[in-house]
Amino acid sequence: MVRKIRNFIGNEYVEPRNEGKYEVFNPAFGEVIAKVSESTKEEVDNAIDLAQEAFFKWSETPVPDRIKLLFKLQNLLYDHMDEIAEITTNEHGKTFEESKGDLIRAIQNVESASAATYHSMGVSNKNIANGIDEELIKVPLGVFAIISPFNFPSMIPFWFMPYAIALGNTVIIKPSERTPMTMEYIMGLISKAGIPKNVVQLLNGGKETVDLILENKKIVGVSFVGSTPVAKYVYNKGTSNGKRVQAGASAKNFIVVMPDADLDGSIKNIIGSFFGNAGERCLAGSVLVTFEENHDEVVDKFLKEARGLKVGYGMEKDVDMGPLIRKEHLMRVISYIESGESEGARLLLDGRKIKVEKYPNGFFLGPTIFDDVSIDMKIAKEEIFGPVASIIKAENFEHAIELVNSSQYGNASSIYTRSGYYAREYVKRVNAGNIGINIGVAAPIAFYPFAGMKNSFFGEIHPQGGFEHVDFFTDRKVVIGKWYS
Repeated sequence: MVRKIRNFIGNEYVEPRNEGKYEVFNPAFGEVIAKVSESTKEEVDNAIDLAQEAFFKWSETPVPDRIKLLFKLQNLLYDHMDEIAEITTNEHGKTFEESKGDLIRAIQNVESASAATYHSMGVSNKNIANGIDEELIKVPLGVFAIISPFNFPSMIPFWFMPYAIALGNTVIIKPSERTPMTMEYIMGLISKAGIPKNVVQLLNGGKETVDLILENKKIVGVSFVGSTPVAKYVYNKGTSNGKRVQAGASAKNFIVVMPDADLDGSIKNIIGSFFGNAGERCLAGSVLVTFEENHDEVVDKFLKEARGLKVGYGMEKDVDMGPLIRKEHLMRVISYIESGESEGARLLLDGRKIKVEKYPNGFFLGPTIFDDVSIDMKIAKEEIFGPVASIIKAENFEHAIELVNSSQYGNASSIYTRSGYYAREYVKRVNAGNIGINIGVAAPIAFYPFAGMKNSFFGEIHPQGGFEHVDFFTDRKVVIGKWYS
């Protein structure tokens, strides 16, 4: 039987009132394993009311006591890592090791949130004027909502949740309707850690649930990660309803391999950038930029490594790359491959030919590589979100910078070089928020912000990072006092 995913409200799992609307697949098997219901207005409003009520007591809880509970949660997540990773692999498709990496990043944010409280300390001046003292204090705001995407079901909610609650707020999490099972399981650990009733709650659903959250006046802020069109929608609707919003969005990441790069030492890292997580991540490499001097060597080694990747069910130990999330997403990525062919790019490796005999119904696509791509082609401009690489030959370093900056997106970009000059110029001149130097996936550690520019981010304060999140999840009070004897 296919079960319905449960909400977590009032410190317990709750069966949703609506019938299942969205199907959760094991994408390696092509089978439905659960269903997700759209939350009703009554369910959403009730959860938010409970969160607001819990806020008044939680915000008065001493900071050291909040941190102790985060440490307990950190240990529980480590203790249950294998169970959580297996759930993630079975609902998303990524390999077991990639799923563990997803959770490790979540745990790092719990650790970082514990330290972030140090950044919440205020400042003061005695005798700022004759007999007058002045101080600035940072105060929690209330109930925040987290709306997360399918591709990192444990990490991305934890970009926000631990910081919000460490700083005294309460939280409603709305996971992706495609991958809700990971957070459903983790909610039990949040409760087991001793985090009080209604401080963290889980509501499932799709767009209707999101709209109910965005329209509720008691939600003071929203943290979102997803595609650019939806990020714009969430940002505009959230801010028009008086909320703080931080909205991470789409990407088209360029990887530049200079002629002086250590190619032998870097090629596996480059391959991981393009094909890790089946290309379904906003930090994935998408466009590989080469030069006349090194083009053939880079292409030969890139092609050889890509051909060696094994595609299959992520719970099998020798698998390098799992399936895509859904059949419709698989067909969307295939449509980009067809577009590349029709526009004249040269197809060097065709992932459509991959067959996984043990799992004939899975949504599998192998690594796909195009050469002779021009910057005006669809495959070079639009986010594909799959294992498709486009290779463009730049005329020189200046041209490479122009190619990178021609994109409407500015999430990440990397350069491979031995030259300090090229690295320094790249950092200075490329318009991207996360920049890698000899690193293909420029993923910031938890206590640095996840940056993004142009159509890759909407808002003023970026996700993750202790000092950034203190600004997002608190407000300021300036107190000026004079005492008479």
